Amino acid sequence: MSVDTSALTAPPAAHEHPNQFALLQQRRFAPFFWTQFSGAANDNLFKFAFTVMVTYQLSVSWLPPALAGLVIGALFILPFLLFSATSGQLTDKFEKTRVIRFVKNLEVVIMLIAAVGFTSSNVNLQATVLLACTFLMGLHSTLFGPVKFAYLPQALNERELTGGNGMVEMGTFVAILLGNIVGGLIVAIPGIGPHYVALSCVLLALAGRAAAQFIPLAPATDPGLTINWNPVTETWRNLKLAKQNLVVFRSMLGISWMWFFGAVFLSQFPSFAKEVMHGNEHVASLLLVVFSIGIATGSLLCEVLSRRHVEIGLVPVGAIGMSVFAVDLYFASRGLPPAPVMSVGAFMSHQAHWRVMMDLALLSLFAGLYSVPMYALIQLRSQPTHRARIIAANNILNALFMIVSAILAGALLKSGFSIPQIFLFVGLANAVVGFYIFLLVPEYLLRFIALVASRLVYRFQVQGDDNIPAQDAAVLTCNHVSFVDPVLLMAASPRPIYFVMDHRIFKMPVLGWLFRLAKAIPIAPRAEDPVAYEAAFEAAARVLRNGDLLAIFPEGGITRDGELQVFKAGIMKILENARRDGLSVPVIPMALTNLWGSFFSRVEQVRGEQVAMVRPFRRGFFSRVGLNAGPAIAPADVQPEALRTRVAALMEA
Repeated sequence: MSVDTSALTAPPAAHEHPNQFALLQQRRFAPFFWTQFSGAANDNLFKFAFTVMVTYQLSVSWLPPALAGLVIGALFILPFLLFSATSGQLTDKFEKTRVIRFVKNLEVVIMLIAAVGFTSSNVNLQATVLLACTFLMGLHSTLFGPVKFAYLPQALNERELTGGNGMVEMGTFVAILLGNIVGGLIVAIPGIGPHYVALSCVLLALAGRAAAQFIPLAPATDPGLTINWNPVTETWRNLKLAKQNLVVFRSMLGISWMWFFGAVFLSQFPSFAKEVMHGNEHVASLLLVVFSIGIATGSLLCEVLSRRHVEIGLVPVGAIGMSVFAVDLYFASRGLPPAPVMSVGAFMSHQAHWRVMMDLALLSLFAGLYSVPMYALIQLRSQPTHRARIIAANNILNALFMIVSAILAGALLKSGFSIPQIFLFVGLANAVVGFYIFLLVPEYLLRFIALVASRLVYRFQVQGDDNIPAQDAAVLTCNHVSFVDPVLLMAASPRPIYFVMDHRIFKMPVLGWLFRLAKAIPIAPRAEDPVAYEAAFEAAARVLRNGDLLAIFPEGGITRDGELQVFKAGIMKILENARRDGLSVPVIPMALTNLWGSFFSRVEQVRGEQVAMVRPFRRGFFSRVGLNAGPAIAPADVQPEALRTRVAALMEA
């Protein structure tokens, strides 16, 4: 079947899709989504059915039921450690859709072998074949992991990336849930259950392969790459590649921590349901359903809350929620009185159990808010030529963190910790780890502050944000109405912004700390401090050389009467320096609207001086403010007065 690449190479404009669900109508996303969905469902249907068989049906002396879950989990995760580095290289070197189809062909072969194991009458042969297939399905997932996350940035634009990741995350957890439920139900059918499992696994593999045939081709990003088959040295090289971008590398550590956190809860659900909640195995399944629905809901909410950008300000929101509800889960579940084993109906009849389920649902919802923006950030900020290798390194870190999680949880249980105490420990540890990550990567904290300011302090509306470049250097110019202007500009941009700001602002107690954290560039008048003046322009030139966004307020200070002031000539010096460096940097005119008269503007008069931040909530709560961004201006067409005219027109728009 011939496949053209037009559906992938020319993604529609963002405004053509009102939300992430519209992607399911697009060929560049829908076949990929269903390929991923069927694979995740098959993985879990196979693993759970096999685990139930070993626990309740097979009697194999060398694989006792108590160890079955541990052995199956270890065999499945082992290929992630052994082959992730190689799979990342293969994804970067070869066309991605061909890699996907190869992986789905492999899945069909593995499931045909598994069918022999499920239908065999020899229990030793059954166990041996199915254990081998567990390892091979782990290899299948290892090969698919890098191509899954490397394909999305090629198929989706920046405004669709968060929604696309949210859909994939939601689909994955729904598939996991359905795979576990269906696998558990059909394997328990007396006499012929394993035969139905075999048939289901083969049919799911064939469905995934059929869906993969319709995925548009995605060109190789590094076709000249020479494969290094040594997994140890290649893993180390991939980690070094990731460390070249500290935000990406530390985001990988943040995602790995999320898997550590989640693995503790998922691994303890059966024991938690039985020993703490006094429920039967169906109650354990109910807790898994609640957890999966929470993750799926949080993943889908990311696009709505991020306004269709990669909004990493949601990550601290997610971390806070994860800690709050993990700690509350401890208080909700500790000290429950002894009771006979309950069915789902009896369990649901107790009011105290509803609090437990609410904590699990909200904990997992916030985990979705935490993880999706991090995945999107890694995809967006990684170099396309080695994006898959960085994602492969991330998968290795995830696997290592999950192994450590299992070991630590086991050690705590042996030390006498109860399961609720383990949840409390992990919730408090999450708060410490989150705080540490946000200190290491201030961009997360800054985006969080911008998110709070634009959603909770103001009702912030942005027009023309597609004029803010998603890549390459540009100079943003804006009117200066209040002390909170840079925060609102940060909220409007999907990328970090470096601000050139009056040096006196850095002396203010809170705002000064905030702008230093944002690596803003202090500037003083040449007559006052010529050294600082020149240093500011050199720092601005360095920002543009690095391909980043630079923002200046050409008025040179915050307005004292609400009117647009004369633009100074600093913008011309910045553009001259850029030309000196061989750069042609566009200028984006922007205008903040309706901020005059707010708490942060100099609207109050104290002892004859116009000052700000005197009367909180002087315009009430959630006052409406806006930002209008205009089309880019070529550097050759920029003059201060003409630029001022453009900004004035945007203020009136």
